[in-house]
Amino acid sequence: MYPFGWLGLLADVPPLHEELVYANHERGFALCSMRSRDRSRYYVQCSLEDKVEQWPDSRFWDELHARLPERYATRLTTGPSLEKSIAPLRSLVTEPMQFGQLFLVGDAAHIVPPTGAKGLNLAAADVRVLARGLVEFYRSRSSTLLDEYSARALSRVWKATRFSWWFTTLMHRFSEDPFAQRLQLAELEYLARSTAASQTVAENYVGLRFDC
Repeated sequence: MYPFGWLGLLADVPPLHEELVYANHERGFALCSMRSRDRSRYYVQCSLEDKVEQWPDSRFWDELHARLPERYATRLTTGPSLEKSIAPLRSLVTEPMQFGQLFLVGDAAHIVPPTGAKGLNLAAADVRVLARGLVEFYRSRSSTLLDEYSARALSRVWKATRFSWWFTTLMHRFSEDPFAQRLQLAELEYLARSTAASQTVAENYVGLRFDC
């Protein structure tokens, strides 16, 4: 369990940008995402002790505005919230993902922080691996791929869990330790300036190859 949560707000307002906007600010993390062309989902890092009732719409929008770079903050469209909730962040992997004829997929087997949006992608990848095993079994009565399901799925799960953990530690404020914050900023600067580093993030963010 991480020592903070995400306060999310859904509103009928156009997205801030055609791409996701992540912000690492001294007041905490922020994320601007989209649900459609006219509906947006926004998040700010908050205390796990906070209650939704402590965050009226006006406070949320003010806080999000403060955490965004000016070039984005000036373009932010606000409006009444449709839904608001606080989600704790945690990492969890069940190993193995197979118990006899019981096969675990998705959140039943692993939970990752939403940073990087890997939860649904991992669930779909699990289903793909399991489906290939089931097809092989019912077509040829071979259980080879079913027997290998857990190992194959976990290879991808652990890599995605590592990426979500790394991205979470990179984008959120864990403490007021100046040394830790300077290391975090150094890594962000390296990521922004290094082609090799940005390619590594892109590879993991988009999704690893299924045969890895």
